[in-house]
Amino acid sequence: MRPFVPGLFFLLVALPAAAETLPLPQSLIPLNSAEGGQMLLSSEANADYFDLGIHFTNQVHPAFCGPATIAMVLNALEVERPKSDMTLGLGLFDQENVFTPETEAVKPRARIERAGLTLDELAGMFGAHAVSAQVHHAEEGTLDAFRSAAVASIEDDESFVLVNYLRAGIGQERGGHISPLAAYDADTDRFLILDVSRYKYPPVWVDAATLFDAMNTPDSDNDNRSRGYLLVSR
Repeated sequence: MRPFVPGLFFLLVALPAAAETLPLPQSLIPLNSAEGGQMLLSSEANADYFDLGIHFTNQVHPAFCGPATIAMVLNALEVERPKSDMTLGLGLFDQENVFTPETEAVKPRARIERAGLTLDELAGMFGAHAVSAQVHHAEEGTLDAFRSAAVASIEDDESFVLVNYLRAGIGQERGGHISPLAAYDADTDRFLILDVSRYKYPPVWVDAATLFDAMNTPDSDNDNRSRGYLLVSR
């Protein structure tokens, strides 16, 4: 477990939720609450919170939960970053430069803007950046296998776990969504979703079984295969 960093905790937790955010069901615990913050402090697995937190990005398009997550994870993995004059010759992945000729071959940006990304397409986008992404459809696994794999990924220094789930399955507004997991609290058996649509919802702690069921839902854009999770590493 990485050491606790007070400044970063304040940055992501202490800011109040915007008035425009959608209401949360009582089954979810927002990170920016006393209970949610304490859960992070006492959680058994939280290393990815710090690696992802310093690279957090909010999706800039309603269908860009995938590209926002990709940019965040590529930066956290320290993949060689595109350089530009805007960044003084340095570089950072963002929701523009994650699109390349190689990603266009996976799914053109214009189609992503209309329909987003499926779990398998998300893996293909990482592959186009020469990053490994193991696809796990929920219908082909179990809650115990997911929990074990996700906790191990959160704790290690080499990988990240991304979830593709149906928002309605956890009591939020409607459709499919993609975001990374940042922490796990064993006492409550909850995962922290670092939601990339911060304008809609804060990061939330969700019960592991509820999250797995929300992933184990058919995606009509992916031949009705279930949603699921990716384990992403260099």
